[in-house]
Amino acid sequence: MDNGASSYRRFLDGDRNSFTELVTEYWDGLTLYLNSFADDITEAEEFAEETFLKLYTDKPKYSGKSTFKTWLYSVGRNTACHILRKRRKIKEAPLDGFYDTADIEDIEKNHIAAENRQQLRRAMEKLNCDYRQVLYLVFFENFSNTETAEIMRKNERQIRNLLYRAKAALKQILEKEGFEYEEL
Repeated sequence: MDNGASSYRRFLDGDRNSFTELVTEYWDGLTLYLNSFADDITEAEEFAEETFLKLYTDKPKYSGKSTFKTWLYSVGRNTACHILRKRRKIKEAPLDGFYDTADIEDIEKNHIAAENRQQLRRAMEKLNCDYRQVLYLVFFENFSNTETAEIMRKNERQIRNLLYRAKAALKQILEKEGFEYEEL
């Protein structure tokens, strides 16, 4: 049983401090994943809040068939999809310029890294939703293809194909913009 599962089990048994542990451990990653649905970090934070609120109030059953993190991200995905279905008619503009503050020690290096992250984020925004999700889950959250398939409700072959196509599409967009990255 991983740490998240044991914390959730303790929460279900009445230990409220263990819920704080869950939020602390999974908030950032879940929010960044949910940003692939929203393209707006503020809205992604709202999705994450709703996900944790659902855990706190509804206390859905965690069966242990997958890792707790995989299960939590699936709950987050379902929550985000549910909220987006309700808001289909209303569109908000994406929040641009949300980046970490540069470290003063090496301003030039950090500036270049920030520009590269911004360019990568803009390029990823041009991808379709499935491509953004699969790239984020595999490369930023380090989920396996099996876990990613479970979160996205696809089979492993579909994930491999999506991953291949997403990397190719991202590479093509980045090359059009003049960006060169060795690992793509």
